Amino acid sequence: MTDPAAQTVSVADKNAVVIGGTSGIGRAIALAFADDGANVVATSRHEDAVETAAEELRDRGAETATVTCDVREMESIERLYDVASNELGEIDVLVNSAGSVAKASITEMEAEDWARDIDTNLTGVFRACQVFGREMDSGSIVNISSMSAGQAREQRPAYCAAKSGVNGLTRAAAADLGPEIRVNAIEPGFVETPLAGDAFAEGTELRKQIDERTPLERVAQPDEIAGAAVYLASDAASFTTGETLTIDGGYDDSSL
Repeated sequence: MTDPAAQTVSVADKNAVVIGGTSGIGRAIALAFADDGANVVATSRHEDAVETAAEELRDRGAETATVTCDVREMESIERLYDVASNELGEIDVLVNSAGSVAKASITEMEAEDWARDIDTNLTGVFRACQVFGREMDSGSIVNISSMSAGQAREQRPAYCAAKSGVNGLTRAAAADLGPEIRVNAIEPGFVETPLAGDAFAEGTELRKQIDERTPLERVAQPDEIAGAAVYLASDAASFTTGETLTIDGGYDDSSL
C-alpha cells in the first residue's frame, strides 16, 4: 500500500538550490519553496540580487546561504554546491532557471550572442546537472525550458535552439540519473518577467495576439509557474521523470 505521506505535494524540510533564483520564474519558485517549508539557496551572477533574495528567504523562515553563481563556469557551479551543501546539508532539489535571450534574426545574430545564449540556457543546465547529479544521493532536478522549444519564434534562433536542447537533455539526464534522481522540465508559455521586459504589456499588438489565441486570455505571472516546480520536486511526483510539463494557459493547444 502506498504511503499517504508520499502523495503530499510539498517540499517541506527539503534542501533546494535554485539557479537563476533571484528574479522572474526562478525567484517565484524559490519563494514558493520557502513558503512551503523548504530551505533554499537562490543564486545568480549578481551579488546584490543574491543578498536580497537571501533576506527574502530568511524572512519566510528558510535557512539559506549567500553565494553567487555563473552557469557559464564549471568552477562556479562546483563552488555553489559546496557552499549550499555545507550550509544546508544534503541537497534534495536543484532548479535550473538561469536564462538569457539575444534578439536578432538568424541572418543578423552575432556569433557571440549565439554562443552566450547556448552557453547560458543549455550548456549551463548540463554543467549544473553534471555537478549536482554526481553529488546528490537522491531527489529531483527541475529544468526551466520554454514553450519556444517547440514553436517558431522570430528573432530568437539561439533561445529556441537552446530550449529544445534542454528538453532533450532532460530526458537523457533522467535516464542517466535514475532511479535515485528524477529529472523533469517545465515549459512556461508567455510570462511577465524581467527577462521579457515590456514585450507582453497590455495594449501592445503582441499582447492582443496572445490574449486572442490563449483560452485563459492573458499571460502568466511567475508564481503561476512555481506550483508546478513544487509538485515536480515533491514526493507526490515520485514516479514522474523525463517529462516536460507545459504551462501556457492553453496557448499551444489552441486552434485559433
